[in-house]
Amino acid sequence: MVPLLRRWVFYTVAAFIIIFLLTHAFQLFKHDSSRHRRKLKAPIDRLRHPGLFGTKFEWKNVPQRHPVENLTLLPSGPLVDIPQIQHDFEAETYDQRVQREARLAEVKQAFEHSWEGYKKNAWLQDEVAPVSGKPHNGFGGWGATLVDSLDTLWIMGLKKEFAIAVAEVRKIDFTTTPLEELNVFETTIRYLGGLLSAYDLSGHKHEILLQKAIELGEMLYVAFDTPNRMPVTRWDWKNGALGGPQQAARFSLLAEVGSLTLEFTRLSQLTGEHKYYDAVARITDLFAEQQSRTKIPGLFATLIDTKNADFTRDTTFSLGGMSDSLYEYLPKQHLMLGGRNEQYRTLYESALASAKENLFFRPLNKGNQDLLISGTLKRHSAVRQTFTPEGEHLSCFTGGMVALAAKMFRQTHELETARQLVDGCVWAYESMPSGIGPEIFKAVSCQVSEEDNCTFTNDRWYQAVAMGDSEQAQTIIARDNLAPGFVAIKDSRYMLRPEAIESLFVLYRITGDRVLQDKAWNMFCNISNVAKTKIAYAGLEDVRHAQPKLIDTMESFWTAETLKYFFLIFSLPDVISLDTYIFNTEAHPLLRPK
Repeated sequence: MVPLLRRWVFYTVAAFIIIFLLTHAFQLFKHDSSRHRRKLKAPIDRLRHPGLFGTKFEWKNVPQRHPVENLTLLPSGPLVDIPQIQHDFEAETYDQRVQREARLAEVKQAFEHSWEGYKKNAWLQDEVAPVSGKPHNGFGGWGATLVDSLDTLWIMGLKKEFAIAVAEVRKIDFTTTPLEELNVFETTIRYLGGLLSAYDLSGHKHEILLQKAIELGEMLYVAFDTPNRMPVTRWDWKNGALGGPQQAARFSLLAEVGSLTLEFTRLSQLTGEHKYYDAVARITDLFAEQQSRTKIPGLFATLIDTKNADFTRDTTFSLGGMSDSLYEYLPKQHLMLGGRNEQYRTLYESALASAKENLFFRPLNKGNQDLLISGTLKRHSAVRQTFTPEGEHLSCFTGGMVALAAKMFRQTHELETARQLVDGCVWAYESMPSGIGPEIFKAVSCQVSEEDNCTFTNDRWYQAVAMGDSEQAQTIIARDNLAPGFVAIKDSRYMLRPEAIESLFVLYRITGDRVLQDKAWNMFCNISNVAKTKIAYAGLEDVRHAQPKLIDTMESFWTAETLKYFFLIFSLPDVISLDTYIFNTEAHPLLRPK
């Protein structure tokens, strides 16, 4: 009996030791595994390999380190009476209809060619390289061209392709991306705007579009989880997913901070979740509070301090790149809220008054046309500033913005300002040998007064080019292939941008002037003649040449914006009426509240 008892004691002790060791080893494994995940700062392992309880990562479940206690709610109450925006078009003649429909068909063919090139070479990738056919992923790898083009497919009547694309939307996984850093602005305008627009246009029949918009909205909302609730615009999403500390940047681009209002507001309207509107309303409150305290009151500098919520320090002011869509969204957000918040109207009107005084200039031109272009001003101090009379393709949206606001705010006298701005961009197009406007150029600025009526002469042009040295000026003009009135072409590319045709479209829908359709057609033909490849359409290296070299890139805004605006300017006026829809800065039409 004793040996048997000893064996029982031995086995019992051994069993306890084994259990202890196994338990300790399991705890060590858990500790190491969790430490590895912290090192990666990514939820990706948990997404693909669910934990012990089978839970799946969802952005809505990420705890807020800086939760909002009192939400700013969507404005309620009756809508403000906003006047009709679109022109009352007369019935077109037979010849006008035949011409319009022929142009419409050409634009549609350009889109279908681009779409097929994307489908064959880069399906479900962000973009296709139009020369090499290689896929490119710079916007999360979620299929930027696909999502960006959903509403274009619908508007052009390509319903079968639309259905195929919507089915593919189900495959998008917004819980992870290969990118280390997300651009919150680009993600918002392309993806969130694209999903919401397709949902609105298709009659709210495809719930997957709203579902994916909500998933993305929950993700983007985490970027606002900072001590002062200002967004991290270039966002370490992995850190955010794991609830790590984050704060807004000391230097943020104005447009990236101020151009989220339309999409977040529409998402709140469709879901009843006020937190999205609250997120952007806090930014707008700061703009409203500080607008009169910037270096140029009424305008905001290109760089703003979101870390300290101070938008008044920087010195460079422009309506071009890095600033543009903040100003565009002010009157449009007024529409999105049904006029129930005067804050946006006040911000816009103050900005326009300051831009007219400080940024808009009249370029010297050989036709002596009454044109306007928006330039750049650096306010070094209270007594010293530098104005650069340069035009940007990106600032060509300004004419459309001014025209839209002129109608909605009953300031019809500003329609002349809008026309001058649009004509300024058309002049830049028509002045180039390719018939296409450059990215950035410098022109001769003249002040109109009794002594200076801005009449073109070669001497005035030469003075600006080479301080009046006629021989040197002509050498520079020949070397740089400068058109009359141009001093320099700072960036000669054309990247298939939409801003010029956007303003032509808006002004046409507001005034009914068919000359604008002819201008648009010339633009389209010039682009199509030199940018088309076997795969799609490519950017251009130098518009100063009649046959520019191609750049192997086609951003998703070509199918989302540029071709959409070309299509709409030749469509019947009730197709995406400005009295029914509001275009976000990626040309995604969102329903106005009724």
